[in-house]
Amino acid sequence: MGQHTIAIAGCGPAGLASALLLARQGHRVSLFDRFPEPRPLGSGLMLQPSGMAVLAALGLAEAAMTRGALIERLLGLCVNGRTVLDARYSELSGPRSMGLGIHRAGLFDLLHAAVAEHGIELHAGHEVVGSHSVPGGRMLRFAGQADAGPFDLVVDALGLHTPLAPPCGRALPFGALWVTLPWPEHGPFDRQRLEQRYRAAREMVGVLPTGQRPGHGEELALFWSLRCEDYPAWLDRGLDSWRDEVAALWPECAPLAEQVTDPAQLTMARYAHRTLPVPAQDRLIHIGDSWHTASPQLGQGANMALLDAWGLAEALRLGGDPALAPALTVQLRGWHVALYQWATAFFTPLYQSNAAFPAHVRDRVFAPLSRLWPGKQVQALLMSGLLGAPLRRLGLERVDYLLSRAGTLGRR
Repeated sequence: MGQHTIAIAGCGPAGLASALLLARQGHRVSLFDRFPEPRPLGSGLMLQPSGMAVLAALGLAEAAMTRGALIERLLGLCVNGRTVLDARYSELSGPRSMGLGIHRAGLFDLLHAAVAEHGIELHAGHEVVGSHSVPGGRMLRFAGQADAGPFDLVVDALGLHTPLAPPCGRALPFGALWVTLPWPEHGPFDRQRLEQRYRAAREMVGVLPTGQRPGHGEELALFWSLRCEDYPAWLDRGLDSWRDEVAALWPECAPLAEQVTDPAQLTMARYAHRTLPVPAQDRLIHIGDSWHTASPQLGQGANMALLDAWGLAEALRLGGDPALAPALTVQLRGWHVALYQWATAFFTPLYQSNAAFPAHVRDRVFAPLSRLWPGKQVQALLMSGLLGAPLRRLGLERVDYLLSRAGTLGRR
């Protein structure tokens, strides 16, 4: 495999992981980001066994575990106390697997430090506005700066609003307010559980343990489901009204909500469901949120981005030709992407909807089925990112979390 010049636009998980993987293959990688200093956006996320397999192959899984919180179970209760979600990683066959709750900054810092240690060229303050093909390569265009290139391959990891792809898909009606707070040392929450409370499907509050960032103590992410169009009215009502709503839905969360003294502490996250019809073009590949976005109900965003980055590296390793790598990447990743896009579109209304029927179906049909065989196992595969066997297709191995805890990372 020869050395190629590769430009990567975007410093999220997809961009940073791609830069590291491709540079380790010997390619000359240039990383571009619009911020003067690249930084993460948002609060907590879940690293699933699928994404952890990529971090393990990069030698970063154990470091991620020291920063995050190992999650054994996802538990969701209705306001009346009925259990409507109980997903356990222990239902997975094979080596012990878990989720990992981690702050976005923790994952970013881990990948960014590895990129810097490798000496990968990072061009901050470069806002990508377009690209175009030239004989034998592709150029990148920037706002107020000269074009760069030509490159043998351009990787679009700019996310949902990428200027390198046409708009597609639809905005989702529900978003979520997120805030990072200190972990209550003597509180009622379980360090190994992501918990949520619902009122039908129109209200939801959740707590995700996120471990420890450097310079911080143990933390959690508190999130509140909210229709995007209702956000201005939410601001007008004031924090006292919101705190009352949180306390009414999940009284144990009232002390957490009391720590929010300014609406600016809460980040309003908006989501979209989209799958780019043509993710592979002439020496251009869209990965991560530039290719596919969905609601966070299945917790797959960062994990799918990491798998896309590995798929791209595999495409270059197997094919060698950067002109063929985009199409081969789609061959390696397309089935898994389509499967989870469909699953997320199907399940999201069961947990976020103003209509009564989806919540009734969730409570009366899917919740009971998920407690039976093979519903428990399918649910575990779905939340872990392993449905559809993506690791086997990509030549990746599952992390054995028990061996990792003992200090020796095991894989299968």
